[in-house]
Amino acid sequence: MESRIQMPLLVVLLFALVSGGLSLTFTFKNNCSYTVWPGTLAGSDSAQLSSTGFELASGASNSINASSGWSGRFWGRTYCSSSTGSFKCETADCGSGQVACNGAGAVPPATLAEFAVASNNAEQEYYDVSLVDGFNLPLSVTPQGGTGPCSSVGCLANINSVCPAELSVKGSNGSTIACKTACDAFGTDEYCCTGAYNTPQTCPQTNYSKIFKDQCPQTYSSPYDDQASTYICTGANYLITFCP
Repeated sequence: MESRIQMPLLVVLLFALVSGGLSLTFTFKNNCSYTVWPGTLAGSDSAQLSSTGFELASGASNSINASSGWSGRFWGRTYCSSSTGSFKCETADCGSGQVACNGAGAVPPATLAEFAVASNNAEQEYYDVSLVDGFNLPLSVTPQGGTGPCSSVGCLANINSVCPAELSVKGSNGSTIACKTACDAFGTDEYCCTGAYNTPQTCPQTNYSKIFKDQCPQTYSSPYDDQASTYICTGANYLITFCP
């Protein structure tokens, strides 16, 4: 499923990079007390990775390689099962009916890690942690090696614990398991930055988006927040940690 709100400018800017010899490794680590099923989705001009979804038990790690010029996103699905005969998750499901997402994206709400990989070792990579599609679990991105600022970024707070009732997604156990954006909850131009509200000047932070930003100030939390929430590194591998 495509995100209702466009991916950050950083991804669009690097879609056109020509592939070279660079490759890098994304390592996924699950520090949650429960199993997470990571999903992967390539940008429109990139090939899907060797795995588009897999199971990651509590305490486990797994790695996937990406080639030069790759762009895309990662997320963690939670409360998943095949009890109905088809694989399904209560949060961030990709709708494939399988553990692999097979080119489908996360159904919001979903905490996202987004990347645009350089085409050679001299060019910068761009990355962010995005709450533009809502929140389902804490997540961080940590560069390993590389040169430049190479900051570790993430959403470390459990936004579900402060999610307003009107944005709350309840699980089968009755607790809040994810937090919608106001756009997903209400669908209005004001909250979706559409129509007359489709510019940075007419679509500033709202009281709802501020909840996400206040809890996780490093994140990309509203449609025009990318300039303050995009990070760069050169020649790194990346550790993506669930429940850091």
